[in-house]
Amino acid sequence: MTRVWALICAAIWWTAPADATCRQALALGLDVSGSVDAVEYRLQLDGLATALTDPEVQEAFLQFPQAPVRLMIYEWSGFRHQREVIGWREITASDQLNKVANTLRQTASVKIDDPATAIAAALLYGADALAQNSECWQRTLDISGDGPANFGVHPGDLKDERLDQITVNALVIGPQNRSNTTKNLKNVKTLESYFQAFVIHGPGAFAEVAVDYPDFAQAMKRKLIRELDAPVLSRQGPLPRLN
Repeated sequence: MTRVWALICAAIWWTAPADATCRQALALGLDVSGSVDAVEYRLQLDGLATALTDPEVQEAFLQFPQAPVRLMIYEWSGFRHQREVIGWREITASDQLNKVANTLRQTASVKIDDPATAIAAALLYGADALAQNSECWQRTLDISGDGPANFGVHPGDLKDERLDQITVNALVIGPQNRSNTTKNLKNVKTLESYFQAFVIHGPGAFAEVAVDYPDFAQAMKRKLIRELDAPVLSRQGPLPRLN
């Protein structure tokens, strides 16, 4: 199997545009809406930091040095609140991921005047950020969330051409064991099915689930490996036959 993947990846280099030096642009949007308390905020940012320093995740980021991954991280809540935490960085060494993780661990929350859950606005903010990386072979947006949208356009009704060229995945934070019960889950059978039906979008899109905030780090690890491990196939021509 290793030889098969190696040949497939070699085909990517042969058929990709000469100026395409970015394998994937990956934007991570973290839910900091009104239901996220101070403890959950730290579990989310520190959990992402833990995932980014995991050896398997770092290997997934760095497996194709000829075409590195670009990474950015932002927070989101209401219609008017999106905050960039980590600007676009091209990841070419594990030390860069370690520095991102250190920044996340030192990042403090800010007062939010708009604590609603506006998933549609978060999606469009991430899509605009990914549009800065049009030369990348793949553009992926990740939205984490612990509840359904309660303000603005319903994500299932969002029709915008900015979403047509990207893949949207989700990390669903389940409310089963949380003491914070302020999320309005009315008419949502399960949060995972809500995100699968109305949030994820594009080829191969998927939703990963964290049972609760303490499971965030492991769920983020699983999601990042799944996103980064699959080769991105070029549209320039057919792959060579694998014997």
